[in-house]
Amino acid sequence: MDRISPAHRSWNMSQIKGRDTLPERRVRSIIHRLGFRFSLRRKDLPGRPDIVLTRYQIAVFVHGCFWHRHKRCAKAVMPKTRPEFWAAKLNGNVERDRRNTKELKKRGWQVLTIWECEAQDESRLATRLAARLIPLRHD
Repeated sequence: MDRISPAHRSWNMSQIKGRDTLPERRVRSIIHRLGFRFSLRRKDLPGRPDIVLTRYQIAVFVHGCFWHRHKRCAKAVMPKTRPEFWAAKLNGNVERDRRNTKELKKRGWQVLTIWECEAQDESRLATRLAARLIPLRHD
């Protein structure tokens, strides 16, 4: 049984953003500070990556831990209400992510996934992104 009314639950769900989230903005800010330029949500690529570094063929996904089932993360809990619905929905998200990653790699793209919980520690995130991106720079 849900602890809040259906109207309030609906309002809560309506407040969940699908784009320009705080973790996504943090990742973009760090990548920009590292001197890289990028595109956002390219519709012509599988999964419409959140950030695309076309010059280096890197697709960056910034995933919410709950919605994309980050393994061993405290935020990836299964809701107690309607567990069958949520299991199907969330497992479908994970499967779609796998398909999109596989297709991007098949097309020659590198895929980088940043998890919501990783974006909380900005200095660690900056170190990780720098280690991954700076060696690619040839100029």
